Amino acid sequence: MDLSIRKANKDDYKSLLSLFRQVHDLHVYERPDLYKENSTPVSQEFFESQLNDVKQHIFVATIGNELVGVVVMKEEEITENSFVKVRNVLFINSLCIADAQRKKGIGKRLMKYVFDFGRSLKVDCIELGVSEKNPYAIEFYESIGMTTKGRKMEIILN
Repeated sequence: MDLSIRKANKDDYKSLLSLFRQVHDLHVYERPDLYKENSTPVSQEFFESQLNDVKQHIFVATIGNELVGVVVMKEEEITENSFVKVRNVLFINSLCIADAQRKKGIGKRLMKYVFDFGRSLKVDCIELGVSEKNPYAIEFYESIGMTTKGRKMEIILN
């Protein structure tokens, strides 16, 4: 498998739409109370604004001309206050590997690339959110050395 990883560009948008839909459809399935069905969960305008933002980073994994994975990240500085220390964090907002390409090591290669990229930025850590209803994702993230930092809890009142 000849996998390449590179920065996304605006010409990738149409190819990425299916991956963005794949992630969004999972969210809709897991939490229809929060997420609404949308065939275009990421508009081209929003995608291009992310590409133009120096604090946001989108990388794609390709095999030949086929786009098989994407990771969307944002750098954020946590400002120091009386409770917390200053930190520079690289947040992973989205990670998706095409369904047909899963279990082939693409996700691990893409995340290794992200970890190396985070080191080059000299961020203190890389964080992401993962649904408790997605045990496969949790298992994947644990398999690459990530640990649970905290947990968000809720009570639905209506």
